[in-house]
Amino acid sequence: MANDTRSADGTRVRRRAAVVAAALGGCALVAASTTPAAAHPAGPGRDVRYVALGDSYTSGPGIPGQVDANCARSDHNYPTLVAAQRQVTAFTDASCSGATTAEMWQAQGTNKPQLDAVGRATDLVTVQIGGNDVGFGPIISTCAHLAAQDPTGNPCERSYQAPGYDQLTLAIVRTAPKVDRVLRAVHARAPHARVLVVGYPDLLPDDGSGCFPQVPFARKDFAYLRDTEKRLNLMLRVVAGLNRAEYVDTYSPTIGHDMCKAPADRWIEPLQPAAPAAPAHPNAQGEQAMARAVLTRLDEGHRHG
Repeated sequence: MANDTRSADGTRVRRRAAVVAAALGGCALVAASTTPAAAHPAGPGRDVRYVALGDSYTSGPGIPGQVDANCARSDHNYPTLVAAQRQVTAFTDASCSGATTAEMWQAQGTNKPQLDAVGRATDLVTVQIGGNDVGFGPIISTCAHLAAQDPTGNPCERSYQAPGYDQLTLAIVRTAPKVDRVLRAVHARAPHARVLVVGYPDLLPDDGSGCFPQVPFARKDFAYLRDTEKRLNLMLRVVAGLNRAEYVDTYSPTIGHDMCKAPADRWIEPLQPAAPAAPAHPNAQGEQAMARAVLTRLDEGHRHG
């Protein structure tokens, strides 16, 4: 029986990986990108126990006030704003800067395994994870370094495609089963909870233009990196759909407020931030924008559930 179970799990994982790979090739978006909202106990006027899981885009490093030095967690990140707006009964923010899917099951400094915060009484879970599994930090460092060699070309794209395939697309495909496992674990621990997978906001100009040296990437690499983020968000959307979770699009509502914009207009700080935030991360306005996207999704699900 154990062998049969492992075999079935392996078949399921392979099938889901195939769906994700097809979606990244543009073939399965319509089939798997949306999830009908079920009737969940997260509507206005109900007792709601909310748990937030995620990485630094969730925790809000650098944004005042910082309430957890180990995780660089702000009390003005989007989960806290959502919790305040919804007037939830109980709120646990387990997000932690630097987290990967592995930290759902293992401690990160003083932060317990994030999934420990999820239990049978949990009504609402938001999950924003996968960027560090793909390698957000190393990608930024690599592309900034290569830009000096060819500032008007696409040295970063050429480097990641040197093996004859796109290494970043492969990294996204390989991250899909990890996110899948996280969502299955959330459902197992909180079978009645409403689960929202939160995508990543628009980091670079959506039109593919650049802003060297403010953001030190080569001119033609901006479009490549924009497309890479869109593939990551597409993967999250598809995996959410495969796991009875809802996807929250934070990219569309943040277009026009990327790290290339003027300080007054941007919601994502560049590699040398002007507002309190980590480099290449949302500032307070960015967290507010993601909170609005989550609240909109919650309201839509309540109306249509």
